[in-house]
Amino acid sequence: QVQLVESGGGVVQPGGSLRLSCAASGSIRNIYDMGWYRQAPGKQRELVAGITSGGSTNYADSVKGRFTISRDNAKNTVFLQMNSLEPEDTAVYYCNANIRSRRGSLGDYWGQGTQVTVSS
Repeated sequence: QVQLVESGGGVVQPGGSLRLSCAASGSIRNIYDMGWYRQAPGKQRELVAGITSGGSTNYADSVKGRFTISRDNAKNTVFLQMNSLEPEDTAVYYCNANIRSRRGSLGDYWGQGTQVTVSS
């Protein structure tokens, strides 16, 4: 069984920063692509940033230059550093990872979500 556990959400003023973390645990053989998605009230879930196992990254246009995704493969953890936060960044942020279990099955896993609120 595989689990993704997120941490680091909270309330921050516009222009502030937050760092999200997501740790994968359980019966893991390999972790491939990892990413962060977000869903604001009344909107569809959208990709914020993604990172491959080799470290290649991609970002939504709305966060380029403000957010940075990184990962620690030794700790099965992915991070999202969010700077210059704007009220429009308010959403529930979800971690996602493509993982092969020790049994050999490949699956797409999600964290439980962490709330990020940007408000003065």
